[in-house]
Amino acid sequence: MMKQIKEEDEFYSAIAAKKPTVALFKTTWCPDCHYIDPFMPEVMKKYEDRLSFIQLDRDDFPELCTQLNILGIPSFIVFAEGKELTRFVSKLRKTREEIEGFLEKSAVVAETLAGMKE
Repeated sequence: MMKQIKEEDEFYSAIAAKKPTVALFKTTWCPDCHYIDPFMPEVMKKYEDRLSFIQLDRDDFPELCTQLNILGIPSFIVFAEGKELTRFVSKLRKTREEIEGFLEKSAVVAETLAGMKE
């Protein structure tokens, strides 16, 4: 299940976690956001042991999105311990394969960085 973020401080506490957190920025009016809805639960289940997932409505967080340079939606940004690791932001519709490829790469990056810290 993807946690819906309602407050900016909720976002900051979620991305501060040691486990990498995928922040998905979308809106209710975006057709490409609705396109990913049917398969995202299965995708999240596949990665739930390696990644946490949160969702933000871009329209509810205009300053945060400007700060994070979120232009196209849906946008995926992966954070660990408050730092951005990877992002998947484009104006093109995202396929399930592209999203899974991005999540796999992000999980590997996070695991590599965590291994370097130990």
